[in-house]
Amino acid sequence: MTVIDRTNQHLFQPPLYQVATAGLAAPAIAAPVRHVPARQKNATVLMAHVVGIDTGARTVQLDDGQHIPYVELIVATGATHSDFGHDEWQAHAPGLKTLEDAFDIRRRILVAFEQAEREPVDAARAAWLTFVVIGAGATGVEMAGMLAEIARRTLNGEFRRFDSRSARVILLEGGPRVLPAFPEDLSARARAQLERLGVIVWLDSRVTAIDRRGVEIGGTRIDARTVIRAAGVEAPPRSRWAAMPRATSCAGCAANRRGRSAIATTARWPRSAARPPSRSSARSSCRAIRRA
Repeated sequence: MTVIDRTNQHLFQPPLYQVATAGLAAPAIAAPVRHVPARQKNATVLMAHVVGIDTGARTVQLDDGQHIPYVELIVATGATHSDFGHDEWQAHAPGLKTLEDAFDIRRRILVAFEQAEREPVDAARAAWLTFVVIGAGATGVEMAGMLAEIARRTLNGEFRRFDSRSARVILLEGGPRVLPAFPEDLSARARAQLERLGVIVWLDSRVTAIDRRGVEIGGTRIDARTVIRAAGVEAPPRSRWAAMPRATSCAGCAANRRGRSAIATTARWPRSAARPPSRSSARSSCRAIRRA
């Protein structure tokens, strides 16, 4: 058995917002990949970047040109954040899917308060003290709540030229309520709790532009030097799997605009006449190809 990953740690993503807000240390949610199968002598762990899969030759291609043969292949690449067609947003508003993202966001948050302490102009200082979180799903709600806690409690009294409690945390949601995947009564309670913490909740507010100085919602501008995206999930870019047809993850398997493969109620991919008989299955955001 060979496990290939471009990092050397297994990451538990749900608490990433706590690493991003300095509530947890990285080792609390990340463990070495090779530690898990350490006692299995038939298991090998490789830290490498996969650039292609040749299902005909049954090989996985690595970025250094090496080809790893397989009998059975499981592709479990997880998910990444969606830019909704705006690749330029990434530079100004990071998502939160990796430890690197969490470290970047934590740096931006702390630097914003430090820059506010140095800023002599009130309007410019207000922009440094405005934090915008895009997306009111679970991650966005948790992030906004933690930012409010940091401003009103953790950093209270530590600055001399401004009151950290004056910081604004704005949570933007394109739909009519926060936590849209939850029952309406829980959404209402979550919004009430956020507002008690001081979070400003904007509903039915779709972001149309992001730059280094803030965001735009239609014709409304919010000046904010720290913007965090917690909305949009999609499969990893299909260009990473150059040997597979662009429109599908496997021959005969349709994929939607977010890269998710259509499967049957049995969680298996349909067989294709264009390929030899095979058994295929997909679980959650993972894809699996099993060859007889």
